[in-house]
Amino acid sequence: MSSIGGIGARSLLMVQSLVDMRTQLGDLQRQMATGKKADTYAGIGLDRGLTVSLRSQLSAIGSYNDTIGNVGVRVDIAQSALTRIGELGREMKAVAGQINSSIQRTTAKETAKNAVDEILGLLNLQVGDRYIFSGLASDVSAVDTTNTILYGDGIRAGLQQLITERNQADLGASGLGRLVLTAPSLTSVQVAEEAPPTIFGFKLANITSSLTGSTVTGPVGAPPAMSVDVGAVNPNAGEKVQLTFDLPDGTSETITLTATASTTPQAGEFSIGATSDITAANLQTAMTAAIDKLADTSLSAASAIVASNNFFNMDDANPPLRVNGAPATATGLTSGTTADTVFWYTGEAGGQSARSTATARVDQAITVSYGLRGNEEGIRWQLQHIAVMAVMPMSDTDPNIQLKSTELSERLGLALGVPPGTQSVEMIQAELVGAQTSMGAAKERHTETKATLEDLLQGVEGVSTEEVAAKILTLQTRLEASLRATSMLYQTTIIKYL
Repeated sequence: MSSIGGIGARSLLMVQSLVDMRTQLGDLQRQMATGKKADTYAGIGLDRGLTVSLRSQLSAIGSYNDTIGNVGVRVDIAQSALTRIGELGREMKAVAGQINSSIQRTTAKETAKNAVDEILGLLNLQVGDRYIFSGLASDVSAVDTTNTILYGDGIRAGLQQLITERNQADLGASGLGRLVLTAPSLTSVQVAEEAPPTIFGFKLANITSSLTGSTVTGPVGAPPAMSVDVGAVNPNAGEKVQLTFDLPDGTSETITLTATASTTPQAGEFSIGATSDITAANLQTAMTAAIDKLADTSLSAASAIVASNNFFNMDDANPPLRVNGAPATATGLTSGTTADTVFWYTGEAGGQSARSTATARVDQAITVSYGLRGNEEGIRWQLQHIAVMAVMPMSDTDPNIQLKSTELSERLGLALGVPPGTQSVEMIQAELVGAQTSMGAAKERHTETKATLEDLLQGVEGVSTEEVAAKILTLQTRLEASLRATSMLYQTTIIKYL
């Protein structure tokens, strides 16, 4: 009987062996299907710590690549907007050089307004839920509407009103650019800056004379004055007096007055009288007319440029500037308030650099800065000069309209060419290219690192399908043999046994 019992024990061991082989086969089949050694970290054994670390690194790379993708879209759209703003500046520079006729001036104003509208539209671009030109205030639109900025809203003054006020302040009550002409003696003419001192109008720079027997003085004194004394002897025809003035926009203009024997002098000439005191009086008349014309043309154009700069050049610490008080007699500027002046830029405009208002980590040790503000100099510079053309009064009934248009055209052409020392749109784009380059390099590194980590992880977690297939075939052969043996054992009777 004990021998029979031994057979029963052996059969139980064989059954257990079959169960173990079936379990092993199931695990091998799972490995073949998943390519993984185990479903849990515990099943990996001693390498589970390495696996966790590798997967953590791969997850971080995935997050960095997602960030690079999102930031890349924002920067690409920003680059497209900046490119168009630069193109509009160049297009309007060409338009500004062709405002010699009434039709050209009308067309230029309309084209300029459309360009302003397009630039403002670009500055209000959204990518997802972010306004990309609003600095830190990415949930707020960057700029106000075109009509409000240019013309105000009936309560707050827009650009056009500030240009008008500044022009009145620069011309002064007399229209002579805040200059006062007097005759200190019968043979002399003096030009002085207005008292009390003012930031507006012409500033005296120089006076020269080639008139025979004449003397010049100045500019000296407070307020500054300069003069020419014809002297006791009349000048000769063709001799000249030249006066140079500095204008508010940093430019300078020179008036040249030429002595003539004609009793009907042309513009820029003065008649030689019977005596030197009469000549001096004629010189004063010609000087007054020349200064009046210069004020209505060059000074008006310069005034508009400065007023536009005072309006657009603003941030959180520096509001728009406008004339303080009655324009014709005002002596300085004051800060506009949100109650009386349009603040064209409505985004964030704090003290930190524009680029630092948006940052993103694209690698473990690399952060890129790609923030933008609509009031950056490179953008604002284009906008403020195009806007001047859109609102500058240019009436065909103005007797000096041709010269006024020329003066404005020259100034706008130089400005839209972006003079040295001024930030350009291309400079902003170059800074963004730096961020794009860093992101591109980071993405390439991530691709290479990811491939390496995945290979290493596959070596730890993965299995060789060829090896697993061989094991499955071997195990299947063993299992089939064991099943046959077990079947035979279970078919054994006492008679067969005996």
